[in-house]
Amino acid sequence: MVDRFFRTGSPDEPQSAGGPKQAGFRNRIGSWLYRPAPIIERRGADEFVPCHPEPLKQDPNILQIVLGARHNLIGGWTSKYYRAGIDSFRIARRQIVFVNTPEHVKYVLVTRHANFERKSPQMRRALEALLGDGLFISDGETWKRRRPLVADIVHKRRLPEFGQTMEDAAGALAEEWERLPGGAEVELTEEMGRLTAAIISRAVFGKSIAREAAQQVIDGFSSFQRHADSFNLGYFLGADEGWRAFGGKGRRRAIAMVHEVVENVINAHLAGEGDAGSMVDLLIRRNQRSGGAPLDVTALRNEAATIFMAGHETTATTLSWVWYLLANAPWVQRKVHDELAEVCGGRAPTLADLPRLRWCRAVIQETLRLYPPVPLLPRQALEADMIGSVRVEKAALVMIAPWLLHRASDLWDRPNHFLPERFLDGSRIDPFAFIPFTVGPRICPGMNFGLDEATLCLAILAQRFDVVPRAGYRVEPVCRLTLRPGGGLPARVLRRSSGRQS
Repeated sequence: MVDRFFRTGSPDEPQSAGGPKQAGFRNRIGSWLYRPAPIIERRGADEFVPCHPEPLKQDPNILQIVLGARHNLIGGWTSKYYRAGIDSFRIARRQIVFVNTPEHVKYVLVTRHANFERKSPQMRRALEALLGDGLFISDGETWKRRRPLVADIVHKRRLPEFGQTMEDAAGALAEEWERLPGGAEVELTEEMGRLTAAIISRAVFGKSIAREAAQQVIDGFSSFQRHADSFNLGYFLGADEGWRAFGGKGRRRAIAMVHEVVENVINAHLAGEGDAGSMVDLLIRRNQRSGGAPLDVTALRNEAATIFMAGHETTATTLSWVWYLLANAPWVQRKVHDELAEVCGGRAPTLADLPRLRWCRAVIQETLRLYPPVPLLPRQALEADMIGSVRVEKAALVMIAPWLLHRASDLWDRPNHFLPERFLDGSRIDPFAFIPFTVGPRICPGMNFGLDEATLCLAILAQRFDVVPRAGYRVEPVCRLTLRPGGGLPARVLRRSSGRQS
């Protein structure tokens, strides 16, 4: 087996063939005080261990925790956290309760949901300027009032209504790729971002947004992640609500970029230019029938932005990771191609084919296990509680980490290997050990939409193309808000001679 073991530079800087660009002065200062964990990657003739940070040898000190959180939220864990367990420790004046067993995950997210429904102050403060009181970070009465509205419009029974949108958008990207010069290189996170932005904009707003507008949202959210502060110092110093995140000019500009696109489409919809079956239209009509207070433009923007960002960002990053994994596991890629040939022959895959595309679905599920889009699920205790034998203080930070749970060595066979067949062999997957969409009352309402979207897009594109990451390019998983390939993922797009004929 070929091992790759390397240190990387700043994840916020785009990489080139010669390595990461020179970091700015602030990053150089940080690098003197904090060294990122090495990245491990191993390949063999019939096995692949994809990139992941090497577990730390010893617990980090407070300075390393702060700097590490601002660099990469998944890079600061020691080996003991890659096993099922529960732990309690303190950072300054705040209790941290780490929960990493299925039974205790169930207790927090289902049994005692009412006490642990609130997202952490770090997450709420980091996202409130972008999403306002949107469903992802709201709680209490706002969440109770809006959750049924949003859940209804993205329910799995409505998937057939959006299937054609998914097929059309993926087909349009395939046609773009067909027109590229042979072996042309693309940046996969941007390509997948444009694809999922086209799908979700059509589903949410009832109209496709222009390529420039989609790119503006992608660039805006990418910039927002770079400027987001993942460590709210005020919360750990005793402020139960944390400190407000002010940011700077770059952060304000990133928020404005996203809001401009979303507000323009909402205003167009309110002016009668949207489609009657769009999610925004359904949201308005469901709210009217429920007898609730009318949703003003700001509330509509917040919910539409939440649905848009959840539906666009998470699926785009999942698909980006899929191409990296398949390119390094040709035996899995052959299974996917054989399945597509058997199920679809020479025609393009459709939503109706998904029940038979078992390998395609398993590849998506295994990608979500290895690279959950939201790898940390922090909650804040509303009141004191007991989780197992651990006494939880009021306002404590309760941390559930899919990144660690999905890689727990005592819950999964060969947890760091890429093994889609684990979702095919008939073995039961514990629903509280595999939680890429979380679980319980706050499970992602768009879970089925996202799963079908990712599977269908993979099938349509994989049928016609092989995607090969740039030779020698060092891939690093980086999380500030969502889990992305740090610096992007450049790759060549190669037409498959045995793929569907256009």
